[in-house]
Amino acid sequence: MKLIEAKEKDIPLIQELARRSWENAYAGIISDEQINYMLGEMYSKEEISKHLDNPNYHYYLIFNENNASFEGFIGYEHGYEPDTTKLHRIYLVPESKGKGFGKRAIDFLKKKLSESNDIRIILNVNKENSARKFYESQEFKVYNEMVLDIGNGFVMDDYQMEYLIHK
Repeated sequence: MKLIEAKEKDIPLIQELARRSWENAYAGIISDEQINYMLGEMYSKEEISKHLDNPNYHYYLIFNENNASFEGFIGYEHGYEPDTTKLHRIYLVPESKGKGFGKRAIDFLKKKLSESNDIRIILNVNKENSARKFYESQEFKVYNEMVLDIGNGFVMDDYQMEYLIHK
């Protein structure tokens, strides 16, 4: 596996990987209407371009060298809060889950903290999403619950999780 820093030209690939992942990950958890709304808002070309223009926000494509395919992506932001990196996005296409790509991407992110002064990684995960178990296996702990109005009559009902770097 190789992580490749995403560029502007990769936006359509990020959008495709997000759609493939979301349609699987959130089926039965949130409605198709909410999935489509959130993908449209969070993965528009304009929104991803803003992230790529932010020097603290990084996207990496997860590339499987064995079969020359893109398996997913990770998006994170250093300095999101004091001493804190936020893992905004980590998604794998359905057929790539359970093969170690997610664990290796999280390990990569933990190493990337050395590029900042951050000592903590935070993320949000839907309360019904089985990914919570994955994050717990990577030493993340729930520290808060939140319900966030995201517009159009939709909410995100999430756990907030954190990982603390032990120096």
